[in-house]
Amino acid sequence: MGERVTNGPRSARLRRSQPPDRTSGGIPRYRPGGRRIAAEPLEASWKPGEPARRSSRSRSRPRSGPASWVKKYGWRIYALPILLVVTVLAVLDARDGAQPGPAAAPPQGPAAGAPSEPEGPSATETPVKPVDLRIPTAELPPGGKYTEKGRGTWRVVKGSSPPVGKRGARLLKYTVEVENGLDPSSYTGDDAFAQTVEATLADPRSWIGSGEVRFQRVDDPAKADFRISLTSPRTTHRADICGFQIRYESSCYQRRMDRVIINLARWVRGAKAFNSDMTAYRQYAINHEVGHVLNNGHVGCQRNGALAPVMMQQTFGVANNYVAKLNKADPTNYAAVPRDGKVCKPNAWPNPGAQ
Repeated sequence: MGERVTNGPRSARLRRSQPPDRTSGGIPRYRPGGRRIAAEPLEASWKPGEPARRSSRSRSRPRSGPASWVKKYGWRIYALPILLVVTVLAVLDARDGAQPGPAAAPPQGPAAGAPSEPEGPSATETPVKPVDLRIPTAELPPGGKYTEKGRGTWRVVKGSSPPVGKRGARLLKYTVEVENGLDPSSYTGDDAFAQTVEATLADPRSWIGSGEVRFQRVDDPAKADFRISLTSPRTTHRADICGFQIRYESSCYQRRMDRVIINLARWVRGAKAFNSDMTAYRQYAINHEVGHVLNNGHVGCQRNGALAPVMMQQTFGVANNYVAKLNKADPTNYAAVPRDGKVCKPNAWPNPGAQ
């Protein structure tokens, strides 16, 4: 059994017999909440971590005010107000720009009637929106058979010519092409088509009669300024070529492709306004579409009973009232042909009086 310690004299003797605390030189250590002994070092701390942390926090605590902001953020503190002012000014400017103002004045002078050069089909024969019309003179006449759909690619007809037209005038070179997949019997072959094109553009009654332009046929597409391409109806109807918003066959000039599209259906059947004169109609079709190459827009009949301007859409008729209906949905043509009752005679040439 172990010895039991009591509060008698023996416990006192046991306490006196304990060895002194060597860490304090025999002097009892200071205890928290007690009185400091004189020999206790002044720097000593019984909880050394707490005062140090408090001191560290007091030294690292950031100063408040503008000076501390500049020290912390540097040049950014100056840039923020400037950006705020610029943003406010931009918002105010945009709001002012959105205010409705007076409508722009229409162009004046000789350039007012100059045709523009829009993307895609330029000065096409058909309106930009679908139109359901019944115009007898625009219908395709009965006649020979033709290939409805070709392959969508063209071949160049070999052959060339010297320049034709007034010396010194602007020279435009062209190729003659035929869509692959057409039945040659319907148009009497590639050479016949090419000869008709070449003879038409070399005629003084054509565009060279003005003395402002010359033409030259080439068979190298890299040297050509534009192409004249005999094309099947289905290929012609493609949205990226002529389109087919109205259900009447027509040709067009596709500026993006630098290509005059001659619709095979019209080349074989012609137009009702020309009756059965296929030669005159084919000459008209070539001259009209090449007129678009020269930046000429559509016009109407100028004088009742006179020859129709070559830039009138004679494929659909020579009466202004009919052509005006077709152009109603097309803002580029709507104002060109007034519905004034004038009727002209069919004409294939831009300079019919030239010799």
